[in-house]
Order: sequence, then C-alpha cells, then structure tokens
Amino acid sequence: MQPIYLDYNATTPVDPAVAEAMQPYMVTHYGNPSSAHSYGRTAKDAVEHARARAADLLGSTADEVIFTSGGTESNNTVLKGVAYTYRHKGDHIVTSQIEHPAILNPCAFLERQGVRVTYLPVDHMGMVDPDDVRRALTAQTILISIMHANNETGTIQPIAEISRIAREHGVLMHTDAAQSVGKIPASVAELGVDFLSIAGHKVYAPKGIGALYIRAGLPLEPLMHGAGHEGGRRAGTENVSFDVGLGKACEVAKADLARYQRVVGALRDLLEQQLQKHLGDRMVLNGHPQQRLPNTLNVNFRGVVGAELLEKIPELAASTGSACHSGEVALSSVLRAMHVPPEVGMGAVRLSLGRYTTGEDVERTVELVVRAHAGLSSA
Repeated sequence: MQPIYLDYNATTPVDPAVAEAMQPYMVTHYGNPSSAHSYGRTAKDAVEHARARAADLLGSTADEVIFTSGGTESNNTVLKGVAYTYRHKGDHIVTSQIEHPAILNPCAFLERQGVRVTYLPVDHMGMVDPDDVRRALTAQTILISIMHANNETGTIQPIAEISRIAREHGVLMHTDAAQSVGKIPASVAELGVDFLSIAGHKVYAPKGIGALYIRAGLPLEPLMHGAGHEGGRRAGTENVSFDVGLGKACEVAKADLARYQRVVGALRDLLEQQLQKHLGDRMVLNGHPQQRLPNTLNVNFRGVVGAELLEKIPELAASTGSACHSGEVALSSVLRAMHVPPEVGMGAVRLSLGRYTTGEDVERTVELVVRAHAGLSSA
C-alpha cells in the first residue's frame, strides 16, 4: 500500500480532470500559438481560455495574467523586474524573515547588486506586524513582498492591511500566494496587491507551470527576453498543454473552494484534536491557531526529533521543520524567526492535508504518530 500522503504543501497530485484537459494538447493540438494557421489558432485559443480561467480564480482580467514556469519564476520576475524598472525611484525592498527561498534568495542576489532589503520579524505565531511594515518604509522603498500564507505553518498574513499601507506610501505590493491559491480566497482586488504569484503544482496542476498577476498598466522589465510572447512580458514559446492544465486546475479550485475549506478544514481540526487528546501538552502548535490555512497542521512533538519520528512511520509521508546533524538540531528559518526554542522545535512536523485526504487517513495517522511517539519517548 502507498503511504498516507499528508504533504500537500510540498506538492499536489495532478487532478484527473486536469490531466484529461491537457492530453489533447500533447498529442493532437500541437501547433505553435504564434502560427497563423489553424493549428496555431487552436493552440492560441486554448492558452487564452486557460488564462481567463486563472484570471477568474483571482478576480482579475485575463490580460493581467501571464504564464510562467512556476512560483519561483513568478517571484523572480517581480523582485528583479521591480528593482530594475523602478531603480530611478529607489533601491529598497521590504520583505519578511519567513519567506520561501524563492523570495529570500532573489533578495540576497539583489543585495549583491546594491539593492537594500529589510527582512521584517514575525511574532511567535509567525505573523508579520503591519506597523513594522510601515516603520520600515523609506522614501527609497519601491516594493513590499510578503507571502499570503506560510508554507510551513500555514499562518495567513494580513495582506490587505499591508497593501493599504503600501498604497498610502506609493509603494508596489507583491504577495507570493503559492500556498494559498485554491485553499482560501485570493482575490487580487480584496488583497489590494499589484503582483501575485501562483505555483501550479500546489493547486493540482503539473510541476513546471505557474502564473503571475501584474496589475494593468504597471510597466515591468521581463525576466525572460526574446520574442513577444505573453504580451511581451515573458518570452518563450508557450507551454500549451501545461497552460491548459493550470487553467483547468484554477477552474476546479474555484468550484471546489467552499467544499475544500469546509471538508479539509474539518479533517485538519479532527487530526489536531485527536493528537491533542492522546498527547496532551506533549504536542505544541506552530503558527496561528485561527489565521492559518485550512489544510495545515504544524506541531512540535515534545521529547522527540521530528525527522526521527517520521522515520519510524514509513506508512506516512509528511515533512519536518528541523534537521538533526551530529547530535545538533537545526530549526527551519521559519521556526527560528518565530523564536521556537530548539528543544521544542526539534520535534516539528508539518502535516498538510488535501483534496484526497479521507477520514480514514486521519484516524490511521493518529494511531501511527501516537505509537511512534511513545516508542521514541520510552527508548
């Protein structure tokens, strides 16, 4: 039997409806969207239909969405594009200490080019304080980039409030929404952002496809230069079948959003409640107890190392928030930023549920974790 999969924040399986939608564009409709003949027009129509589906999920217009190779490219496009395009206005970017490496590493690169970056702290629940954002702004600030929801803890950031601060100061606002799209509402109008990044493989589309929302009218130097694909904003022959897949995934996600939040949220709560029932204060929550993704449970199991716990449970696929090397525990940058004590954080495990998680999966996971924890604690 396959292990129980509770690592949906790492990646999701491709939805069967997505795979079905993609298949004709791998075999039958193979034209280049830039070609003027019927093969090209068929491919072009498919790409534009997919773009409209992605825009519909975000509440934007289709011409505000470009397809990319994934969340990493989308993030790099914004950070480097803004730094280059708006360098005449300033050289300062504000972000947070808990961002994904797809934000932190481009920021480190830009720092080597002379850009100044402020990395804001978070509280013990992993939340950015909007007042810290306001205090960090200077006359040279050109961009704020704060993730919508954290990939490790699921904590949802106050993006709408931060966006209002950005607008008050004439600063552009970006959010990496790789973990939130398809799990919670991500309307660009309600969030008030200028840029928003999507990763296809976090929303039941294939790996290697993503999208980027760019508010209409904003000039942005492209990361990829070449022919005039994607309205001149991202060169390279369109990946038609994957574009179609992401479009279908966005359509399914929008239709399923209410059910997803209700059903997956209830299963996550059941998992947390049952683990708490058996382990009591030997389990400590990481992240915000309410303002978090409905599918994410990140906890510290006291008295054990998270990686060792999961090694004892080959029947379960999940992630840890710490690593043990030569007897020393190294916490993730997210847990360090939250000031989780190493002796507690060494037991961090992320259990992330998804569209195909069942009640039986939850019950079995509780049994496996409680048994493995007892075995390690008594060893």
